[in-house]
Amino acid sequence: MTNYDYICIEGNIGAGKTTLSHMLSEEFNAKLILEQFEDNSFLPKFYEDPEKYAFPLELSFLAERFQQLKKELSSHDLFYPMTIADYFISKSLIFARSNLQNDEYALFQKLFQIILPNLPKPNLIVYLHAGVSRLQDNIKLRGRSYEQNIMSSYLIKIQDAYLEYLRMQQELKILIIDTEKIDFVHNKDHYIQLKEIIFSEHPVGISRYTVE
Repeated sequence: MTNYDYICIEGNIGAGKTTLSHMLSEEFNAKLILEQFEDNSFLPKFYEDPEKYAFPLELSFLAERFQQLKKELSSHDLFYPMTIADYFISKSLIFARSNLQNDEYALFQKLFQIILPNLPKPNLIVYLHAGVSRLQDNIKLRGRSYEQNIMSSYLIKIQDAYLEYLRMQQELKILIIDTEKIDFVHNKDHYIQLKEIIFSEHPVGISRYTVE
């Protein structure tokens, strides 16, 4: 169906990236890589005291993401036609830029540039874009206690950081898909539209789509 063998589904907190990754991997028998964020003991602490825990949080996420991707992508799996991940390794850099002080970010960036060449690049990055109100509704619906007090200003900051980073990428195929008005979980037509967009051929650079 596609020439893509490694696709990353990205988006802000609550955008639905994990849900969509599950749906696509089940339909197309793809190898599924999910971020293990629930195992990170720094995450609840960060939401309570961001200044104190931002640096250890971002370092721990970087280490965990790198180890997971290195293991899962190191060899081709003959049982799966492609791999779908619900995050891209550069997520670490995006969140670090938003959460760290300048000197901390400078150090973090050096570490990131050391490990980045050791991982393959995805053939396609899909960014699910939704407004802050929609994100907050999704966050409340999934009910993780430590996420319930996330400020709208933080979601805006993360959204802006993602879009700024994606605009700078010159060598990747990137889809930014507006999902504000759709429900791809419960509406089959919405899911089909979304799927058809993702598995079409796309040029290098950013392509923008709206699903309605």
